Amino acid sequence: MDKKATAFLRKLLQTNTPSGFEVEGQKLWKERTAPFCDSIAVDVHGNVTGIVKPEAPCHIMLAGHCDEIGLMVTDISKDGFVSFAAIGGVDASVLPGSKVLFVSEKSDAKIYGVIGRRAIHLMQNDERKKGFEIRDLWIDIGAKTEREARKLVYVGMPACLVSEWCELLNNCVASKAWDDKVGSFIVSEVLRILSSRRSELLVGVCGVSTVQEEIGSRGAMTASFALNPRAGIAVDVGFATDAPGDDKKISGNVKLGKGPILHRGANFNIPLVKLLEKTAAEHKIPVQWTAEPGASPTDADVMQIARSGMAAALVSIPARYMHTPVEVISLDDIEHAVKLISETILAMPVDPDFIPF
Repeated sequence: MDKKATAFLRKLLQTNTPSGFEVEGQKLWKERTAPFCDSIAVDVHGNVTGIVKPEAPCHIMLAGHCDEIGLMVTDISKDGFVSFAAIGGVDASVLPGSKVLFVSEKSDAKIYGVIGRRAIHLMQNDERKKGFEIRDLWIDIGAKTEREARKLVYVGMPACLVSEWCELLNNCVASKAWDDKVGSFIVSEVLRILSSRRSELLVGVCGVSTVQEEIGSRGAMTASFALNPRAGIAVDVGFATDAPGDDKKISGNVKLGKGPILHRGANFNIPLVKLLEKTAAEHKIPVQWTAEPGASPTDADVMQIARSGMAAALVSIPARYMHTPVEVISLDDIEHAVKLISETILAMPVDPDFIPF
């Protein structure tokens, strides 16, 4: 990736966008993506849609969700400690000792806290071995009283874990929120490429940075209904199974740096998946495969059944340690995914047929 694209990606990852509170990240995506589009718009939920070649008779939708898991204030004690609940699928075991940043209505405000738990020295032996839940944790903002705490935080205020871009070996990067800022980023990149090759493009492309995927793909559901495209490709993360203890029998044999994941299953349109496979072969783009025997836990699930149905496919970026502050991906896989999706769309005729037989 070039320096400008990398800088945008890093900034997007560091901009907190817990489900339902994606505004700052969506503003950033809109600003970056607008120059590549014929039109760009925001809907009532906060989805941002950029369209290239709207005059084409057939439209293809791309969807990458910008929201991430997070936390929400539920109570403030008399001593100023903050209780919280999960936004999306938060793993309680990774929280103790983490730093959090509250999402303030004032974008320039920086309100930090740390997630506390009783020190291990003060626990009984049997207590150390027991599991715990989010209700057993709290956020410490340093306040001495409830009144002092309430000057900064309030019930219903969201927060996200603090995590920085950390470069590892072999072009791998660790960060929070690869799920699914990487998908949102890839949609923007594909729109950029298609705009630069507009003379080759025969279909219209609606690229959507969707919201609220982590709590039920709500943004993709309404965006799909509004756009009514003939086909759609969701872009998300998928499970890499190359770390110790991962079960390849469940999630397939997927490695970082070996290419994006393509999926076979009931959620996915056979002709569209075959076109992605053919494009990968023709352009020598490495891909990996996983099985999805039922619905996929991604935007592709709701895209498939919008209105009278659309042809749906899923392209995933392999990720380790999903829903932790140190999700790890390969930048090589991102570049291959951008090329795969761009070339697949450029290979579509004016009137593509996705009827399976």
